[in-house]
Amino acid sequence: QVQLEESGGGLAQAGGSLRLACVASGSFFTINRMGWYRQAPGNQRELVARINSGGATEYADSVKGRFTISRDDAKNTVYLRMNSLKPEDTAIYYCNVEAHTIIAYAMSFWGKGTLVTVSS
Repeated sequence: QVQLEESGGGLAQAGGSLRLACVASGSFFTINRMGWYRQAPGNQRELVARINSGGATEYADSVKGRFTISRDDAKNTVYLRMNSLKPEDTAIYYCNVEAHTIIAYAMSFWGKGTLVTVSS
């Protein structure tokens, strides 16, 4: 199993910045894809950004040019740098990791979420 610990959420003003981090630990061979999703009240969970083991990234259109995802494989950590924050970025942000475990080549794991609130 893989455990995910998220950090870095909190309150920011519009135009400000935050950096989220998610550390993976537990029993796995490799981590394939790492990503961040978010869910605002009344909305479905949506992809924010993700990065694969080769470093290729994918972003939601709403965050392109403002958010940057990166990973440090030595630390089993994925980061999300969020700049130029907007009130509509307010949501619970969830870390997602796809890992190669003893059970399967690609198993998906979720963090508990960290709240990001952007004030206008």
